Parts: sequence; C-alpha cells; structure tokens
Amino acid sequence: MPVLAAGILLYRIRSGVVQVLLIHPGGPYYKRKDEGIWSVPKGILSEGEEELTAAVREFEEETGMKPTGPFHLLPQVKYGSGKRLTVYACEGDFEVGQLRSNTFELEWPPGSGVKQEFPEADKAEWFELPEARVKMLPAQLILLDALKSKISAD
Repeated sequence: MPVLAAGILLYRIRSGVVQVLLIHPGGPYYKRKDEGIWSVPKGILSEGEEELTAAVREFEEETGMKPTGPFHLLPQVKYGSGKRLTVYACEGDFEVGQLRSNTFELEWPPGSGVKQEFPEADKAEWFELPEARVKMLPAQLILLDALKSKISAD
C-alpha cells in the first residue's frame, strides 16, 4: 500500500503576478542545497485521517499558520517511491519571518550517538511561478501548472 501524504499550496497574487509559498527542508542534509528541493508544506496522513484535515494540520505544524480556505483540490503527485501526495490550493498570505516549524530528532553527526533537534522547515519564501519551477521538487511541478490553470479559469 502506498504512503499517503497531504499538503497545501498557499498562493497570493501581487500586482497581477502569482506567487506561491514554498518551504525549505530543515536538517543537515539540506543545509547547502537549494534548487529542486523546496516543497509545499506536507506530511503523512494519520490512520483514518481525511486528506484535507491532514493537509491543514501539516501546514500549521510546518509553518505555524492555519490556512482557512476555501480549498481547491489539485492533481495528485506520484513519487517514484510509490508515495502519493494530495495537495489543495488555498489563497492567503503568510509573513515568512513568522515561520514556526515543528522539529525532528536526528543522530548528528552520523555514528556519533549524539541526537540533535532540527526544524522540519528551516525557511519559507514566496516565489513567482518561474522561480518556483527551479526551486521546487521536480515531482511537484504539476502543482504549479494546475494552479496556473485554476487561476486562469477563475
């Protein structure tokens, strides 16, 4: 059975230009990486949890802000690993300096026996769609195309 995850693609329109909020993964493995690793705030569903409920919970855990909707379902992201990500678009605003992410523990350096705590997201930024295409995980790029189509249809 595939791993199921859910997330929110928060967007805003400034001077007629669409911007999306992406987060940079925290922890030592991503510290010096930038292009192709930013993501929508997302996480794995708890057993029996509805996708939208999980998406809102994960967004709040990774940013400190609870999105309020309305929410628009985007196409499902399918990773090569078999993981499936359901994402909802939501218009809103977020002050990136207010980022408050939950944390995880990791043995660092590896083999040291020392556990350190790292934020799941170490920064958040607004990107216009062309730059978001460079920053975002390649598997999630379909979300940008779907969002652009949704906004054009409105």
